[in-house]
Amino acid sequence: MPTAAPERPAELPGRRPGADRAGRSFALPRGTGQAAARIAALTVCQGAVMVGCGLLITGPARGLWPMTVEDDVNEGLERGRTGTLTTLSFLGSEAGNTLTVIAVTVLACAALILIPRLPLWRQAAFLAVAVSLQSLVFLIITEAVDRHRPEVDRLDASPPTSSYTSGHTGAATAIYGGLAVLALSRLRGPWRRIVGAVLLVVPLVVALARLYRGMHHPTDVIGGLLNGSLSLLIVGRTLLTGATVTAAPDAGPAPSSTSTRTSPGAPDDRHAAVIFNPTVTGEADREALRGVLDRHGYRVPVFIATTAEDPGTGQTAGALRNGAGLVVVCGGDGTLRAAADALAGSGVPLAVVPCGTGNLLARNLGLPLTPTDALDAALRGTPHRLDLGRIEGDALPATHFAAMSGAGLDAAIMERTDDRAKSVLGWPAYVLAGVGALRTPRMRLTLRLDDAPALRRTARMVLVGNVGTVQGGTTLLPAARPDDGLLDLLLLDPRGVAGWTRALTTLVRGGAKGARQAPADTASAEAGDGSGTPVEFFTFRRAELTFDSAQSRELDGDPVTQGRRLTAEVRPGALTVLLPAGGR
Repeated sequence: MPTAAPERPAELPGRRPGADRAGRSFALPRGTGQAAARIAALTVCQGAVMVGCGLLITGPARGLWPMTVEDDVNEGLERGRTGTLTTLSFLGSEAGNTLTVIAVTVLACAALILIPRLPLWRQAAFLAVAVSLQSLVFLIITEAVDRHRPEVDRLDASPPTSSYTSGHTGAATAIYGGLAVLALSRLRGPWRRIVGAVLLVVPLVVALARLYRGMHHPTDVIGGLLNGSLSLLIVGRTLLTGATVTAAPDAGPAPSSTSTRTSPGAPDDRHAAVIFNPTVTGEADREALRGVLDRHGYRVPVFIATTAEDPGTGQTAGALRNGAGLVVVCGGDGTLRAAADALAGSGVPLAVVPCGTGNLLARNLGLPLTPTDALDAALRGTPHRLDLGRIEGDALPATHFAAMSGAGLDAAIMERTDDRAKSVLGWPAYVLAGVGALRTPRMRLTLRLDDAPALRRTARMVLVGNVGTVQGGTTLLPAARPDDGLLDLLLLDPRGVAGWTRALTTLVRGGAKGARQAPADTASAEAGDGSGTPVEFFTFRRAELTFDSAQSRELDGDPVTQGRRLTAEVRPGALTVLLPAGGR
């Protein structure tokens, strides 16, 4: 019978004692509560300002200019109506209609989350919260301020709300103005300003359309523009520029921006090397990262690009020889794996800047997935020692992996995933490739874990993990932790519809509670009959896997040469990573 699973060490600092290991990160950023409180407080102030302006317009100031000429403006627009202008005004008004604004907001948020290589959660939240808050304040205003609509022929049905403010104009300002902010900050090239300008014009068009159609006084649409703009300002300053990660108090004075090396080649704590994959990190991205490093005292970071021939190992080794006290890796899991191979055992801290498709290690560590946010969070954090997996096999020289390695179905998915699809769709491209890889044939293998007797198994997928959660929040290895001195193994071998159903149910529920599922008996295992279960979990320090025929293999999402053998062992605490302090 296999030996019992090795005992897991104490919890990593910053992790809640006794927390569920299935997919829970130990470095989630703090600050969400403070951000919500800030937005709530400022929204109350916004509502008070808008209501105050409305009461002023309908009360003491109603006999003053420009309120005295508002009726003339509405009547003049009524007299100037034509068939063409009426049609155009209908289109302009519909751009700020409730259903239109909801549809645009939902589609924009979905695009920000699903289409980029990095899900832009913060930007999506910015849009959704800004539009929602504008609507909330609008409802408060219409309840507090009673203003009749203009005494002209109105081209639309009058809703039972006050004329002040224009809800269409406010909603259009929030959604199209928010999209303009994102376009000006995220797009590159000459189209950036063109797209931004077009989006900023839309709320003005909506405002003019509502005036033309007799639905509001001029001060009503001005109030709508102000209401939407204030919502954007409040939410933007909080979510797009406000800090969301709280670091632990400094133990002592901050180091100076320059330092003297104690000996030739000794690491310089303020000398940072940025290893970046140029295919996923543009010039604008590098400038933004340079700004973050500068704010944290790294005045002259060295940026080193990876190449197709060397995805990061050589560049990182060179940076260490030149005395780098910090290595920043900006790329996907493959770039991170290559850099970690050189960093293993060095003690030099690593800052993970996720710029790839999967970003498995970053997701499992609870790091922000926006590059600048991830770097800022790391530099505010503290070093933690994480494990690495060391792996080798036939036609596979010894190397390390940081997240996962495997053979069979998952490796076939990596082989089938097109690079262009990854750049356009992000991680959902793996899902599409997985549909075509489901017919990957079952493989036979011999498995030896630590000092236990050899086991015979059949499987469609063999997955060795230092972490347990993959894209979409799916947990494949529920007991895996990157700091426990152990590696985890998943054997997936469903047979037929019932087997796939049982396998998916097991994985969705978070797998087995224990670290290891032992086979029913050694005799059946040695006879090659397997365990008869579609999913098995094992925990080990060293594993030897021998396949009866050559299989597809992958390391941290990158396909490698097919082969018949894999030997994996853990290197406890081999990688030092900067993680946000005070994580929950």
